[in-house]
Amino acid sequence: MLEQTRAKLERAGATALDLICADTRDLAELLPGKVDYVLIANTFHGVPDKSAMAGAVAAVLNPAGQFAVVNWHKLPRERTVVLGKPRGPKSEMRMLPEDVRSVVEPAGFRLEHVVELLPFHYGAVFRLAEPARAGDGL
Repeated sequence: MLEQTRAKLERAGATALDLICADTRDLAELLPGKVDYVLIANTFHGVPDKSAMAGAVAAVLNPAGQFAVVNWHKLPRERTVVLGKPRGPKSEMRMLPEDVRSVVEPAGFRLEHVVELLPFHYGAVFRLAEPARAGDGL
């Protein structure tokens, strides 16, 4: 998939994008600096340690950066039919936006908004949470 993406980017003349195939938990060691945007699409449901992954993403984001998770809606797989065949992960692996939020926010994020990506997906967009200031909440 990365090679196909590189070829499409090259044909389009895009040059300001790096594609990396690696374990997300190693992002800080793989990147030369902070980034503005991290996207994971159609795979978050299968990440074994979602909290560790979210923490690794938080560590590489610029303060105003965003983290987006695109997921399949929590529908039975047999209802997400594309080209006549059921697509996506097993029904029991699918996550509600609230489930994604409950895993990602403890890593230092706040949910900014959820976008409908019809017919079968949604995108949950997060920003880094503001660090608590001395005297807040007292």
